Amino acid sequence: MNVFTIGFTKRTAADFFGALRQAGIKRLLDVRLNNSSQLAGFTNSSGLPFFLREICAAEYLHEPLLAPTQEMLDAYKKAKGSWDEYERTFLQLMTERKIEDRIDSKLFAAPTALLCSETTAEHCHRRLVLEYLQEKWGGLTVVHL
Repeated sequence: MNVFTIGFTKRTAADFFGALRQAGIKRLLDVRLNNSSQLAGFTNSSGLPFFLREICAAEYLHEPLLAPTQEMLDAYKKAKGSWDEYERTFLQLMTERKIEDRIDSKLFAAPTALLCSETTAEHCHRRLVLEYLQEKWGGLTVVHL
């Protein structure tokens, strides 16, 4: 099954919602630790469910189980840590949380996109989540919007 990822940084609302609508997304799974971003007002938890429903006929879910810890974010972003260290500690966190057992694969039965702030998936945990689940479950094809 196809599972998508999307970031909102450096995107307009028109581009963001247009990409979701064009891909046929029916569920947006927010994997940010904090879903009240000031970077793009259209992705705040207060308005995002409404915009998704009205523009894309999609539902919104916030899943902090798939987010890094604040300490991990601070070490990577504020302390300018290495991506390799961040990736290693994040994958270890996913293993410790046993997300493959705690997240129902049926969640992805509807066209679903994982949301985070990073512009691209290359250095974003949303990609790591799906690669981890692909390794554990199989059957996922990841598409980065």
